Amino acid sequence: MFSFSDLRKGMSRRDFLTVGSAAGLSLPMLLNARALGAESGRNIATGKSVVFLMMHGGPSQFETWNPKDSTNANHRSATGVVQTSVPGLRFGATFPKIAARADRLAVIHNYQVENGNHDIKPVVSPHSLNANLGSLFARVVGPLRANGMPTNTAIFPNSVDGRGPGPRMNFGNFLSAGPLGASYAPFVPGAGGQMQQNMTLNVARDRLDDRRSLLAQVDRLRRHIDAAGSVAAVDRFTEQAFDVILSGIASAFDLSREDPRIVAKYDTSRYERPNSWAHKNNRNNYLAHSRTLGKLLLMARRMVEAGAGFVTVNTEFVWDMHQDQNNLGVVEGMDLVGTPFDHAVAAFIDDLEARGLADKVLLVATGEIGRTPGLQANGGRNHWGRLTPLFLYGGGITHGQVIGQSTRDGGEPATDPQRIPNLISTIMHTVFNIGEVRLLPNLPTDVLRVLTEQRPIPGLVG
Repeated sequence: MFSFSDLRKGMSRRDFLTVGSAAGLSLPMLLNARALGAESGRNIATGKSVVFLMMHGGPSQFETWNPKDSTNANHRSATGVVQTSVPGLRFGATFPKIAARADRLAVIHNYQVENGNHDIKPVVSPHSLNANLGSLFARVVGPLRANGMPTNTAIFPNSVDGRGPGPRMNFGNFLSAGPLGASYAPFVPGAGGQMQQNMTLNVARDRLDDRRSLLAQVDRLRRHIDAAGSVAAVDRFTEQAFDVILSGIASAFDLSREDPRIVAKYDTSRYERPNSWAHKNNRNNYLAHSRTLGKLLLMARRMVEAGAGFVTVNTEFVWDMHQDQNNLGVVEGMDLVGTPFDHAVAAFIDDLEARGLADKVLLVATGEIGRTPGLQANGGRNHWGRLTPLFLYGGGITHGQVIGQSTRDGGEPATDPQRIPNLISTIMHTVFNIGEVRLLPNLPTDVLRVLTEQRPIPGLVG
């Protein structure tokens, strides 16, 4: 039963579009925050989006984009090499599809995260903010688009398959907004949960009209929306809240609305091996990775088309190839983990280009660490912070190039290293006109520093 107390309670972010509560309080507040982010009237955002594909667990540079096939057997790729579409550039042999599209990538061979820890430093700002990079984006543009689409989203295997894992928190909080506040945290859809139901209008229109009339009479509600500033503003945001619910934005999260032929092109479940790797404690994550990665990237494309500005896609800790009781070694691991990755990323690139989105969406693919130059005796590689795989695609960057060089053994940058602040700066220069960001009033000093003080990776953005 609907009551005045429902209006005052608010709700969790997960339920922010539930009719009975979101339309009454929390969604109007988010819409107001969106408006505050946009009312400067400046041309701050470029209109481009970011899909940050986190290769969680730490991919090996040798078996991915820098195989060092000319060095000794203990250092070079254990999986062989494949020639790419860029003369002289080879990838690990697990990635023939991405290799064929390498002329559309920028591959960074001197990217260094500086320590070998499994924290999620590339996607959660290592600065004092401790905030997901998408939260910084949302703090500038606001947490919601005019159509109600969250600007900052994060998806995990359970976003498309209820059997899959959600965000792992023991190495850092992917969903942290730090001191920016919960309104700027990533919005996380979850398969098998209430999100899709909550984003669907499931009450009769006449009851909704009754609630609209009731809201118009609730003066107490206005006292809870401190940021709105006026009765007129409260009415405007409440009205817009209803419009958001009626707009059907939930369809962006619903893969059943997609052309089945496109779903089939992305589908990586063909690489799932249910009876394999039963002896590894990480088995369920391996299976979820194969089952879901293609659909996650398809959902990411649907979300950026609907207005999401920053989408974190996490592969849930499958790249940790130690060869131990938990994890596979690099040969088996690249077969099981790299093969669906190769397929899904190639499908994503092809889909963006077919839709004319290649210059509008920046794909960033990297992990939190790299791997040791020498193989372990059992065929694994240990943690390594001095060189980490990284490539970027789209977003208007200069492509078909390799930036930087690594040492002969693949363990260190041989040219000036590019570090996490340089990657963050590259992302922010892609999505923002940085000169305009510097003029924004009331932007926290720490946020401004992260957004504007570092140099982008050279040769990528104008």
